[in-house]
Amino acid sequence: MSKTHEVVIVGAGFSGMAAAIKLKEAGIDDFVILERKDEVGGVWRDNTYPGVAVDVPSFTYSYAFEPNPSWSRTFAPGNELLDYAKHCSDKYDLRRHLRFHSDVRTARFDESEHLWVLELASGDRVSGRYLISAHGPLVTPQKPSIPGLDDFQGHVIYTMEWDHEHSLDGKRVAVIGTGASGLQVIPAIAPEVGTLTVFQRTPIWVLPKVNPPINRFASGLLAHVPGAAAAARLSTSAATEALLLSFIYNKQVPFAVKSIEQLCRAHLRSQVPDPEVRRKLTPTYGFGCKRPSFSNSYFPTFLRDNVELVTDGIERITPTGIRTVDGVEREIDTLVLATGFKVLDVPYDLHGVDGETLLELWARDRKQSYQGVTVHGFPNLFLSPGAFGLAGPSLFATFDLCHGHALRVIKESRRRGATRVEVSQVAQEHWMEKMRARVGHTIFNNPSCAGSNSYYVDEHGDSAVLRPTSTVNAWLAQHRFPFNAYRFEEPSAPAVSARRRATRAAR
Repeated sequence: MSKTHEVVIVGAGFSGMAAAIKLKEAGIDDFVILERKDEVGGVWRDNTYPGVAVDVPSFTYSYAFEPNPSWSRTFAPGNELLDYAKHCSDKYDLRRHLRFHSDVRTARFDESEHLWVLELASGDRVSGRYLISAHGPLVTPQKPSIPGLDDFQGHVIYTMEWDHEHSLDGKRVAVIGTGASGLQVIPAIAPEVGTLTVFQRTPIWVLPKVNPPINRFASGLLAHVPGAAAAARLSTSAATEALLLSFIYNKQVPFAVKSIEQLCRAHLRSQVPDPEVRRKLTPTYGFGCKRPSFSNSYFPTFLRDNVELVTDGIERITPTGIRTVDGVEREIDTLVLATGFKVLDVPYDLHGVDGETLLELWARDRKQSYQGVTVHGFPNLFLSPGAFGLAGPSLFATFDLCHGHALRVIKESRRRGATRVEVSQVAQEHWMEKMRARVGHTIFNNPSCAGSNSYYVDEHGDSAVLRPTSTVNAWLAQHRFPFNAYRFEEPSAPAVSARRRATRAAR
């Protein structure tokens, strides 16, 4: 086993890097970041499909402490997010803590030593007092359960594993999925392919995209005028927060969602004159039930002569094409799967004190956490985020909240001389009762969400992804939660003696 660290961080995306930066700011330098690939960046390293871009304004989708004046557009393309991640890892001296090609397979808590022991795909083991799991909510692709998928003899591409060696020029291409990734890739590849068939199960709400280029003059203002970058971030964050609050407080302000729906419908009417195509692209569920997005190019793509929109259900995938329930089979060369992710899934076996994995616990007893960060039965573990943990106008706000919570607990454990800390069952149940009650006020509890096929709602019927509160409420809760919600334990006398004997023997 390699050296034991005070903190082990899983994942070198923006969440894992945020955790590392906060630890360094707090004077905690004994940590390691385990990353399965060979570079930082997480989702922005993995997703390189044509048209990939952030769908939250870049001023908001970035660290508040590290503004970037060099975005080329308000909604930056994916390669700029990856460059930003590399910049942050270098500036904050994170690379000396990074361990690449370290794919975590299992993590178990050693009760005798109060340590997390992680086993890697290589067979190596890494241990740490605390484990921050920043594996990312968009890391595990959702493989569609369509009969015949494995029998297809053409080329299959997942959007998050784009094959740049495979040319689409003149090919007969099909795309399954019209969520956020499909909305970006479809208009990007349509001019290149021979024919493009888009199979849509559920249409997506689309807002007009205000995405002007940021010229050199504007970048100069953002870089050198005091407060300019903060003002840009504040304005885009406020707009995004307002959109989020319309989902969360739908019961109190139902007119907010209705107003946004009217804007989306007007956007669709202005871009698609064909009433039949427009009907197919119009959602029958309420705005916000399924993740919406922004685009000015998605709708016009379906007016192209080489593009067909299919809304009939898929019966099966054949060796040479796709057959729908009406008996029509369309032959294709390449199949693009834009079928989303298993949100909140942990991509490795994370075992609690009873041996059960976190996913097994959630499958049996519903997804649960305390403050969206910790879980009873999993000591010294901090999720980023956990169930009901996604809050704020972007994931960066969520990371801030989660790691702020983790750091408060770790610092208090240090102060007390504790080596084991676990949220109490009572505190967790009390918090979960409040969250589930508040979900009743959200759009997800509205009958208008029927048929939305949203990843916001899980197999139990719970809306366990978003924290159903404002960002201000979440910030106050994460900075004021009582420490008596946790049980802090010092190492037992036998364990201390054993460690001292091991240390003397090593000398």
